[in-house]
Amino acid sequence: MARRPYTLRERAKSQDRTRQRIVEAAMHLHEEVGPRATTISAIAERAGVQRLTVYRHFLDETAVFQACTAHWLSLHPPPDPAAWAGIADGMARCRAAVSAFYRYYRETARMWEVSHRDEPHVPALQGPMAEIRTFLEGVAEDLLRTLDPPRARREPTALTLRHALAFPTWASLEPSRHDEDTLVAVVLAWIAGVMRGETKGSDGGRGRD
Repeated sequence: MARRPYTLRERAKSQDRTRQRIVEAAMHLHEEVGPRATTISAIAERAGVQRLTVYRHFLDETAVFQACTAHWLSLHPPPDPAAWAGIADGMARCRAAVSAFYRYYRETARMWEVSHRDEPHVPALQGPMAEIRTFLEGVAEDLLRTLDPPRARREPTALTLRHALAFPTWASLEPSRHDEDTLVAVVLAWIAGVMRGETKGSDGGRGRD
């Protein structure tokens, strides 16, 4: 009987290692072939376990995706707004935030590319992606408060900030092969122009408020 607690601990450690292999297998498959093409069978094969073993650790595909997302984000955490929270100047804070996100997207592009591509087809992915968008909206709101645009320009500026921080926006700029500073400068000029009302269609086509 003295050996039983040790045996239970070893069994628990073995189960934890198996669960981690499953999570890492799912994570690598998501990045390689995309979430839509990642099946439970493929995860089991990559992890070296049976399909039933996957389901013993995870209730369903959604649970696997949640664990996979949490693990990937722990390895690749998004930029922390605390890094630029002390910058009082609105445009300087925007520069710091946009620069941080664009560096992050450059380093993690493949996973974001397949996640955005497959999200409409994979219900289990939609929850985690919605959480990411909520996070980005919070970052945009903070930047908007610091910029403090005129009341008439708040909504256009808010829309521009949300768009500027999104991965698809960075992805649309990346093929230009310009350096990061140039891309950020373009986005900042865009934000500043919207704040000044230099956008067609927002004022009857006159181009300014």
